[in-house]
Amino acid sequence: MKTKEQLISFIQKQKTAFLGSVDEDGFPNMKAMFAPRKIEGNCFYFSSNTSSMRAQQYLKNPKASIYFYQRGRFKYEGIMLTGTMEVLQDDDIKREIWCTGDTMYYKQGVTDPDYCVLKFTAIKGRHYCNLKTESFNIGDIE
Repeated sequence: MKTKEQLISFIQKQKTAFLGSVDEDGFPNMKAMFAPRKIEGNCFYFSSNTSSMRAQQYLKNPKASIYFYQRGRFKYEGIMLTGTMEVLQDDDIKREIWCTGDTMYYKQGVTDPDYCVLKFTAIKGRHYCNLKTESFNIGDIE
């Protein structure tokens, strides 16, 4: 198994994250998004629209997953993390992860009521590489 530092390093190199949520009928939903804006410990922060279907699903059911992968010519590596997602409207975290160019999505800027932060807290995961899959608890890896 990778160390936590190696895991985070792998994730930081990816440009896309796949976020999983649960809909009102209990079915899994998946969405590709930009990579996390901030990673702190076992928490991953994404920008999103408050009005989005995904944000509304997380408000009703916080169970979530995130997935990152790298596909090479001869090697595929993937990491799935499961945990919970919070929809944050706190101005401090919104300002912290705000990027130049976000006004393209949030016309009113960092205070736009349709701008929120999704905070994913990882509990456990699965790592796949070189035809091997391994499950792990976040608290058990160093």
